[in-house]
Parts: sequence; structure tokens; C-alpha cells
Amino acid sequence: MKNIVILISGRGSNMQAIVNAAIPGARIAAVIANRPDAAGLAWAAERGIAAVALDHKAYASREAFDAALAEAIDAHEADLVVLAGFMRILSEGFTARYEGRMLNIHPSLLPSFPGLHTHERALEMGCKLAGCTVHFVTAALDHGPIVSQGAINVLDDDTPDSLAARVLKLEHQLYPEAVRRFVAGDIAIVDGKVASGPAAAASLLSPAPVAKD
Repeated sequence: MKNIVILISGRGSNMQAIVNAAIPGARIAAVIANRPDAAGLAWAAERGIAAVALDHKAYASREAFDAALAEAIDAHEADLVVLAGFMRILSEGFTARYEGRMLNIHPSLLPSFPGLHTHERALEMGCKLAGCTVHFVTAALDHGPIVSQGAINVLDDDTPDSLAARVLKLEHQLYPEAVRRFVAGDIAIVDGKVASGPAAAASLLSPAPVAKD
């Protein structure tokens, strides 16, 4: 059984999709929010999941908050950390701590449109396709190794809101499946890219390299 800790900042609709997926071999150990009023905390608590509020405003620096966040995550012995609408830029030390076991979903077809306002930017550029990307988290914002992507056609009458709503439905399908694959040992980072199937299994079974003098 793999312990999963999910980080949210609001209602956590992707968190809800992952919980509702009831992924075999996975246990949602905790949901942590950086905003005490995050609606997703109550939703998680109602389902018997540990719900932790960790207000980032109570910390003097990003690093101080990240240290407290890491302590809270490690208290639940997380095998996987899942960012589900977690609206914080994480420090390099934090991302290194969970390298290879922290996932994020971004509402664009990366590497296009990292950061905010993805749907507005896609429409401004006249994109014919939009979508979302599940990726491993690294220190580079929205640039980690890609696990999976889903795409939809951009409609002539789409607005940022309508496009966001349709992409969100796609996220709710794509993200639980990516988490399922991680839990099953079907994906791993090999040479900076995501491998699946036998290649992923081989990397997980290979012994760590021994440093030579």
C-alpha cells in the first residue's frame, strides 16, 4: 500500500477525482492546504481523511513554509505527493526532497503556456488544441518530465471560462490514471524522461549506483 499526500489551495476538484477513483494499492493519507479556508479540507475530513491546514502567511519565508510543509508530509510517510491546485511556487530544496515522487497537473499542453492564464493565452494565440499535462515536479516551474497529456479541440466560440471547464473535465480523467500508474510501478524517470512498462520496472528494481573514490 502506497501512502499519498495531496496538496490543495481551494476546493480541490482534482483531489476529489483521485479520492473517488479508489485507486488499488493507494491510501490517501492526508490532504494539506496552504489556506485554512480551503473548501477541500472539509470535503476530505468528511471522508475520514486527515485534513491539515498550514497557512503559508504564518511563515516568514518561502523556505520556512516549505520546511513545515515537508515535515507535515513526512509525518504521513508519503510515497507520493500530488499537487492538486496547489497555488504555491515550491523552493528548489523542497522539490529535490521529493524528486521522482511528486506529481502536478497543469492546464495546458506543456511546454506551451507554463504558469498562469493558460486558457487566455491559448485563445490569444489562436490554438486549435488545448489540454492538460501531468508531469513530475522539478525546480523548473511546469517543466518536469511529462507523464501524460490529454487534448481537446478549441471551439470557435470558446471563452477562457468555457475552455477551462472542458479542460478540467479532462484533468479529472487524466490525473487519477497517472496516479494509478505510479502506484502500480508502471512509470519512472529514466534519463530525464518518463519511461513506462518494462523500462520503468527495470529502473525501479535496479540498485542505486555506488560512488567510487
